[in-house]
Amino acid sequence: MSRIFLVDLEAVETRYTGEWKDHSPVVLTNQGHHVTIISGPNDIPSATTPGAFLNFGGTNIYKANQVEQIGRLFCNGDIQSGDHFIFTDAWHPGVINLKYMSELLGIPVTIHGLWHAGSYDPQDFLGRLCGHQPWVDSAERSFFYAFDYNYFATDFHIDMFAENLLRLQPATVRACYMTEENQKLVRTGWPMEYMATVLHPYKGTEKRDLILFPHRIAPEKQVEIFKDLQSRLPQYDFVICQEQQLTKSEYHKLLSEAKIVFSANLQETLGISCYEGALLNAIPMVPDRLSYVEMYKLHFRYPSEWTESFESYQTHSVKLCNTIINYIETYDELVPSIEHQAHFLTQQFFSANKLYDNIK
Repeated sequence: MSRIFLVDLEAVETRYTGEWKDHSPVVLTNQGHHVTIISGPNDIPSATTPGAFLNFGGTNIYKANQVEQIGRLFCNGDIQSGDHFIFTDAWHPGVINLKYMSELLGIPVTIHGLWHAGSYDPQDFLGRLCGHQPWVDSAERSFFYAFDYNYFATDFHIDMFAENLLRLQPATVRACYMTEENQKLVRTGWPMEYMATVLHPYKGTEKRDLILFPHRIAPEKQVEIFKDLQSRLPQYDFVICQEQQLTKSEYHKLLSEAKIVFSANLQETLGISCYEGALLNAIPMVPDRLSYVEMYKLHFRYPSEWTESFESYQTHSVKLCNTIINYIETYDELVPSIEHQAHFLTQQFFSANKLYDNIK
């Protein structure tokens, strides 16, 4: 089997990145591969930049250390032709350093990158703050070409990447980069096969009239809509998870008690929290836009225009409130549909078979 160097991303205990740090090496090892984990230092600042997953200074300390380790592996003769490198976050300048060493030293390796976000998404931090500045556009395109395989979890993400970064129509990108002969770009589920096992102990928890906002508190998540719904529906419990400073187990306990996981997101290329909720029989209440369109059955999607902005929400707030009331009142009848939805998500979006298939 293959030798794999897993270039991980910082483990935030309250997010899936902490779970990936333990899970991904185990899956690859169980498949017979020899896995070496390349992690950064543990003494970087732990606080995240407000509204983000990571600290924008600390993440560069982490990545720079990983690049140093990769360089030393090449210098020591520890990298062989045919080795695989997996970057669990494709937005990693180190892929350029790796490509430089591989090409100039004549040691061909296969490089895999998992794309989460970037400046090509106008709602992402990079998109909002940097837009289409030449430095970031050029950097991301360079990353794309440096990777042998670029992985995306949804078709929505692929199409946005194609149009906004590669400046090509999605059909053209698929014809060029998603064929049997050229799989430069791959739609694969994320490596989260472990989630059902992790959440199993919380199954069967007694439900209450609880509605969760599990997302980051950031402009593109529109938490102000959730807060306004709370004021309009005082008979129900509304909880903004990030305000509670929850541990992962406390968060999972809340998910298991909730009847609804709510989203009014303007950015979502996958959406892990709604999947976690569905696994614990919480109704995923999502807008009919973004990656949600391909991921969730129509019954769980409300019209996009209801939450396209706070002003639009105010026009449609009564409809949204009535939908929540109906979900709560008919919750028991909806459980089989939620379970079916969770199974569909597990099969299509939260198992990374196509990623593993490309490691030979």
